[in-house]
Amino acid sequence: MGSPIDHSTHYSFPPAAVHAAFVDPQYWNSRLAEVGGPGAEVENIQTGDNTIELDLRQSIPAEHLPVMVTNIRPGDLVIRRHEAWERLDGDRAQGRFSAGVEGMPGTVEGTLALLPDDAGSLVLIEGTVEVKIPFLGAKIEGMIVNELVGLFDSEKTFTADWLAAANPS
Repeated sequence: MGSPIDHSTHYSFPPAAVHAAFVDPQYWNSRLAEVGGPGAEVENIQTGDNTIELDLRQSIPAEHLPVMVTNIRPGDLVIRRHEAWERLDGDRAQGRFSAGVEGMPGTVEGTLALLPDDAGSLVLIEGTVEVKIPFLGAKIEGMIVNELVGLFDSEKTFTADWLAAANPS
């Protein structure tokens, strides 16, 4: 069944500005360099008519992981992440994401939605984390959800700074 991810992020910029960042390869390279962790890299980017699909590699050093995780899978966690954004349709866009950890029987997947709100834009992130390890799966899922929320917050800070630099008043 998995553990739910339900997160929202507000930006004080219109959807068109946020979407322009999300489909810009330079944004992704810069974002990963700043908040992607050690050895983070963009492995593949495919762009289309205001669309993007990319594969990212990120890692979490073993010393930052709970003992429960390192007992199951020693060493750094290497995370393979996929994200895609569709074209802006009026003032809305849809996306999707997935991720997996090398050597761990689990998945993260979900949808993204960029919407207007009264003071700018809102990005809604909905998905699930599923770890198929008997007795420990649900506990590890909860830890992953907490880590993801922290990552989403770091990515939000980076994105807000990127938007402010790209859209000076």
